[in-house]
Amino acid sequence: MNGEIRVVEDVAGAFSGLVVEAFDARARSPFALAVSGGPTARRCYERLADEAADRIDWWDLDVYWGDERCVAPDDSDSNEAMVREALLAKVGAVNAYFPMRCSEGAEAYQMKVANVEYFDLVHLGLGPDGHTASLFPGSAGLDADPGQLVVLNDDPSGRNLHRRMTLTLSGIAKARQVVFTVSGSAKQEAMQAVYDGADLPAARVRADRITWLVDPDAAPRQLFDNAPGLVR
Repeated sequence: MNGEIRVVEDVAGAFSGLVVEAFDARARSPFALAVSGGPTARRCYERLADEAADRIDWWDLDVYWGDERCVAPDDSDSNEAMVREALLAKVGAVNAYFPMRCSEGAEAYQMKVANVEYFDLVHLGLGPDGHTASLFPGSAGLDADPGQLVVLNDDPSGRNLHRRMTLTLSGIAKARQVVFTVSGSAKQEAMQAVYDGADLPAARVRADRITWLVDPDAAPRQLFDNAPGLVR
């Protein structure tokens, strides 16, 4: 698999620590962070707001979205609404934020991403089917041209009903660091498949540095075989 895997009891706490570490090591301003969606991401952003309130200069932060459902910005399924509630409303103003809006089209967000020299950190999750961002197995977005950084994409399986806007693999590859956060036994099979080298969307992510923060319930079996002190 690509990247370093760390089995941690507290995924949200470890994520908060990595963001602070990356912010402290930034080579230029503002720090460009691309956020994710889902319950694990919510816990990560709540922890980041609680633990890093005084450790990050939020005025030196630009927030982008890695993917979004094509719903209203205040819809309960909106990643924008979740990030606003879990993070932005708690830390106050940031330098700038750039939510994805399907109504504006992928081209408009493509221009925003193209103008970013690089993302300092892109936060990603892992779906039970191995998808990440909104790049689903068998979806057209996986085969986007290298110059396409953002696309509208659908889940061929039909399990995810909303159409999505998402960074492509090329868009994600603009990251200096990608951090995956994976928690819960429902993700173990997908995490195992990624670890074993299956050709899943999450396994195709490339970046300068990739870190997987995985809790014991989601961790690949081999890690327990090689580390007897590790307990699931």
